[in-house]
Amino acid sequence: MKKYYYLLLIFTGLTLSATNAKAQDYNPNYQIAAGLKFGGYENGVSAKYFMNSSTSLEAIAGLRSPHGLVLTGLYEINHTAFEVEGLRFYYGFGAHLGAVGAGYYQRFDGSNELYSKSQILLGADGVVGLEYVIPQSPIAISLDLNPRIELATGPFFDIAPGLGVKYCFK
Repeated sequence: MKKYYYLLLIFTGLTLSATNAKAQDYNPNYQIAAGLKFGGYENGVSAKYFMNSSTSLEAIAGLRSPHGLVLTGLYEINHTAFEVEGLRFYYGFGAHLGAVGAGYYQRFDGSNELYSKSQILLGADGVVGLEYVIPQSPIAISLDLNPRIELATGPFFDIAPGLGVKYCFK
């Protein structure tokens, strides 16, 4: 578990240094994007909406194997990263709510957890990541870390990586 804390610390430090290097407002190149999100726990669809040039909302509806659905909402702050056009650093927080059926579920650390009956999932989420809008293309690719605290079936803390591919609308 210590390696996850160190990984989060290093990633946060790098992204905060990118923010300090260029912390001005970012032109997001799009207002709305929709696509797919692949994560450590759930895979599903996602949508991102920019409220202004640096603040966005992201919603994720993820399926968890073998029988589960989790809805996640995130509030994100966005900044230009490393002075690269189309590359942005984002961080934020939110929450998730969902349900899983009885069965074995693999946790991010590789261990299995048995739910003998259906369970409600409820907890707090964080996000820190990078997103790149491909030049001359409506495609955005993101890579992030999602620390979360599961309260309903826990409490436990875990970190899951995430990979997103979205289609951008102006």
